[in-house]
Amino acid sequence: MLEKVEGFNMERVMEEFERVTKDAGRIQRETLKRILEDNASAEYLLKLGLNGRTDPESFKAFVPLVTHKELEPYINRILNGDTSSVLTGKPITTMSLSSGTTQGKPKYVPWNDELFDTTLQIYHTSFAFRNREFPLNNGKALGFIYSSKQFKTEGGVLAGTATTNVFRNPGFRNAMKATQSPFCSPDEVIFGPDFHQSLYCHLLCGLIFREEVQMVSSTFAHSIVYAFRTFEQVWEELCVDIKEGVLNSKVTVPSIRTAMSKLLKPDPELANLIHGKCMGLSNWYGLVPELFPHVKYVYGIMTGSMEPYLKKLRHYAGELPLLTSDYGSSEGWVGTNVKPRVPPELATYTVLPQIGYFEFIPLREQEGTKGDASFRCMDPQPVGLADVKVGEEYEIVITNPAGLYRYRLGDVVKVMGFYNSAPEVKFVRRSNLLLSINIDKNTETDLQLAVEAASQLLAEEKLDVVDYTSHIDISKEPGHYVIFWEISGEASEEVLGGCCNCLDKSFVDAGYTSSRKVNCIGALELRVVRRGTFQKILEHFLSQGAAVSQFKTPRCVGPTNTKVLQILNENVVKNYLSTAFN
Repeated sequence: MLEKVEGFNMERVMEEFERVTKDAGRIQRETLKRILEDNASAEYLLKLGLNGRTDPESFKAFVPLVTHKELEPYINRILNGDTSSVLTGKPITTMSLSSGTTQGKPKYVPWNDELFDTTLQIYHTSFAFRNREFPLNNGKALGFIYSSKQFKTEGGVLAGTATTNVFRNPGFRNAMKATQSPFCSPDEVIFGPDFHQSLYCHLLCGLIFREEVQMVSSTFAHSIVYAFRTFEQVWEELCVDIKEGVLNSKVTVPSIRTAMSKLLKPDPELANLIHGKCMGLSNWYGLVPELFPHVKYVYGIMTGSMEPYLKKLRHYAGELPLLTSDYGSSEGWVGTNVKPRVPPELATYTVLPQIGYFEFIPLREQEGTKGDASFRCMDPQPVGLADVKVGEEYEIVITNPAGLYRYRLGDVVKVMGFYNSAPEVKFVRRSNLLLSINIDKNTETDLQLAVEAASQLLAEEKLDVVDYTSHIDISKEPGHYVIFWEISGEASEEVLGGCCNCLDKSFVDAGYTSSRKVNCIGALELRVVRRGTFQKILEHFLSQGAAVSQFKTPRCVGPTNTKVLQILNENVVKNYLSTAFN
C-alpha cells in the first residue's frame, strides 16, 4: 500500500493517471468539449463561427492555428480593462508574464483558476510517481523559490509571472503540505521584495533545518546552481548568524527580519559543525549531501535551456539523484515526468490528455536534402495526440482553458514512446532558429553541443564555463557568430584560442561549414566576459519585473535586446577569432 497523505491520495492519483492515459484519444475529445462548452460565449470563438460546436473536426475547420501575435489585440483589450467575454466565457482577471529573455520583452498570456487546477494535477501526478521511488518522511523542502510582486495593469487586471500566480494562490501552500513538501523558509522570505535578501535567508533556513531537509528544489536548475554559487561566497557570514542568533545587517526588509528572528537562536554548535563541513569539502564537491544529510534528491526543470547547468549541479549534488520536474510554459502545462529515475538528459514527459487539447505539427525533412535533419519544412496539417509516431519530431499546438485556442507553443518535441496510449515526448528545441546568417541553420541544441565540446579544453585547466550566450554580428560583411563566455578563472591565451577554433568546428550543420569554407560567413568570435556579467543580465531582467524563479539566460541575444548586448559588450575582457577554416 502506498501511504496516504492528508488531502492527497497517492493511489487514487496514480489510478486516475492510468485511466486517462489508457484512452487518451477519447479523453482528448472530452477535454476539448469541456473547454469549448465553458467558453462558448467567448467573442473570439463566436467571431470565427464556431457557434457552440465542440467536436474536433469543426474546431479545426473554423479555428485557425495562431501565435501570440494574432491574439495580441484581444489580450490588449483585456489588459486595458475590457471585462466582457473576449477570449473566455468568464472574464479574465489575471495575466501571466512570460520570461521574455529571448526577445527582451515579456508576453502577456491569460491565466485563470482552471490553469491553477491543471497545475495541481501535474504536481500531484509527478509527486505520486516520485514518492513511490524516493519516499519523503514528513520532512521539509529547501525550495529556492521567489515570488515577484503581482501588479495591476492600467485596466485593473492583476499581472505577474506564471510562477508568481501559482505561488500566490492560496491553494499552493495546502498542496505543498499535502505532498509532505512544506518549505523550510517562511512566506515572508518567499514573497520578499529583494531577491538577494530572500536567497540569503533561504540558505540560512536550510541550515537551521538541515536535519529535516529531504529535498532541494527550484523551478529551474539555474536557480539551484546560482544559490550554491552564492553559498560559496557567503557561508562564513551564515555561520556567524547561526552562532550569534542574529541576522546579518545586509538583510534590511522588516518583514523578513521579523520572520527570521523567530527562527534564529544562538547555536554555536551548529555553526561550528557547518564551518567544519565547508572547510572539509574539496572544491565544494558534494556540498548538498554534506550540508543536508537526509536529502533524497535535487528537483527542478533540468531539460531544454537548463541542460548546460547539469554538470555544475551534479558537482554540488555529489551522488544524489537529479530529478527533472514537469514540462510546461507560461501558456500552460504539457506533460509530467513519471519516470523519475531516468537521468535528466534522457527524461521524457507523458502528455496528460485531461489538462488541455493538444495537436502536433509534423516536422518533415525536405525533399532532396539528403537526410540533413537540420533542414526542415513543415507539414501544416497537425495530428492528434493519439496519432503521433515514435521517432518523429513535432511542434506542439495547445488549446487551454484560459483562452488560447490552437496556439503554437513554439516548442519542438520528439516522440520517444507511449505510456498506454499517451505519447512520451522529449523536449528538443524551440522551433525558431537561433543562429542563421546565410543558409546555415543552428539551433539552441547545436550551440549547447559546440560549447560542451569546446569547454572540454577548459576542463584540462580545471576551469568551466559559468554561463554563455550568442549573437549574430552582421555589422560588417561577411556576418559572423559571436559566442560570449563567462569562465570560472583565468585560462591561458593558447587554451582560449583553441576553444574558439573548437567552437567554430563544432557547428557541423552543412550550411554553416560550406558557408565558412567560401567565407560567406566570417570567422567565429569568442568574447570572454568578466566574472559577474551574467549576474548583471539577471539583475537587468529583475529590474524589468521578471521573476528570478522564471529566469532563463537568453542563449541568443537578438538585435532588439539592446540592453543585454550593451552589458555583454561592456564586460568583454578578451576576444579571439577562429582560424579553424583558414
